Amino acid sequence: EDPSLERHFKGHRDAVTSVDFSSTKKQLVSGSMDSCLMIWSMKPQMRAYRFMGHKDAVLCVHFSPSGHLVASGSRDKTVRLWIPSVKGESTVFKAHTGTVRSVHFSSDGQSLVTASDDKTIKVWTVHRQKFLFSLNQHINWVRCARFSPDGRLIVSSSDDKTVKLWDKTSRECIHSFCEHGGFVNHVEFHPSGNCIAAGGTDSTVKLWDVRMNRLLQHYQGNSVVNSLSFHPSGNYLVTASSDSTLKILDLLEGRLLYTLHGHQGPATCVAFSRDGDLFASGSSDEQVMVWKTNFDSDYGEVVKPQKYGSSVDGTHGTGSEMDCGIHHKKTKTQDSSRTQEQQEEETSLANTLEHIIGQLDVLTQTVSILEQRLTLTEDKLKECLENQQKIIQSNKN
Repeated sequence: EDPSLERHFKGHRDAVTSVDFSSTKKQLVSGSMDSCLMIWSMKPQMRAYRFMGHKDAVLCVHFSPSGHLVASGSRDKTVRLWIPSVKGESTVFKAHTGTVRSVHFSSDGQSLVTASDDKTIKVWTVHRQKFLFSLNQHINWVRCARFSPDGRLIVSSSDDKTVKLWDKTSRECIHSFCEHGGFVNHVEFHPSGNCIAAGGTDSTVKLWDVRMNRLLQHYQGNSVVNSLSFHPSGNYLVTASSDSTLKILDLLEGRLLYTLHGHQGPATCVAFSRDGDLFASGSSDEQVMVWKTNFDSDYGEVVKPQKYGSSVDGTHGTGSEMDCGIHHKKTKTQDSSRTQEQQEEETSLANTLEHIIGQLDVLTQTVSILEQRLTLTEDKLKECLENQQKIIQSNKN
C-alpha cells in the first residue's frame, strides 16, 4: 500500500521550518517563520497550542525523548525549552551570536546540541541549560547537528559544503566528508549509528559509513534537498525538496520508491514518528501534513550486505555495499526463550523509568522558570529601590 495523507494542519502564518513527533505520537510540534511554535494534538477535534516567545523566525524544533520538553531555536539567537502543555511555559537562553538553525536532544535526554550561523556547534546540559563546550572547525553557517544514537558522536552539516563527524568526549573532528557540491542543509544518523545521510543544494542525498569513512550510496535528484529522516527500521529514507515533493528511498534496493505530491510550495522539513507508522512534513505553503507510512510492518531479519549500482535518476551510483549493521525486529523464535512475565516486568519497569524521567524534566524546567521569574522580580525590586533613592535624593536637594 502506498503512503497516504492522513491529516493536514493549518494555523501557521508563514512558512513551516521544522516538525517533530513526541515519543508517544500524541503530539506533533512545528516551528515557523511566523516566530511561533505550534503543538498539534493527534486526537481529532483537540485544539492546537500556539507558543509565542521567540522574537524572530523559529527555524528548528525537537521533542525530548520523554516527550515532556520541546527545544526550539530561532533567528533571535536564543534557544527555548518549553513544557508542551496548555500554559506553554518556557525558559530561554542566549545560545549563539548568530541565528540558531538546529536543536537536538541526546537519546538519554540529558544533553542538547545546537548549531548556528556563528559557525559553531554547542553542547548544553538540558536541566540547567548549562553550556558545556563548542565545536569550531566549520568555516561557514552550520545548518544541522545531531547526536549519534549512543550519544558518543556528533555529526554536523554546513554551508562550507562539508559534513563533519565529531567525538563528543575528545571534542575532536574525526573526519570531514567533502563530496557535496553545494551547501549541506541536513544530516541524520542511521538508527544503527553506523552511517549518516546528508542532503543539500546540489540536489543529492549521500550516505556514508562512519566506521570506514566511505561513501555508500548517492542519489541524484532534480531539486534542492532541504530535510531528510530515516525510518526506524533503517531501510527507508524520506526527503523534502524545494520542488514541493517528498521522496521515499528504499535503501536496501538502492532506488526511489515513491514521490509524494501534496504541498503547494517548497517542502522544507520532514520527520518520521518514533515507531515509523507516520511521517510529518512542512512547507512554505504554511501547512503541516501527516502521512501514514503503510510500509510492511515486518521488516525481515538482519539485512545482508548487498551491492547497488544505480541512483534515483537512473544514472550509475556508487556501487558500494550498504552494510550499516541494521538489526530488525526480533523473530518469534528469539522471543520464545523469554517468558511473558519477564517481558511484562521489563516493560513495566521501562514505563516507570520513562515516567520518572519525564517528571524530572518538568520539575527541573519548572525550577528554571521560577529562577528566571525570581531574577526578574529581583531586578524590578532593585529598580524600585533605585528610583526611591533618586526621589529621596531630589527631595533633599
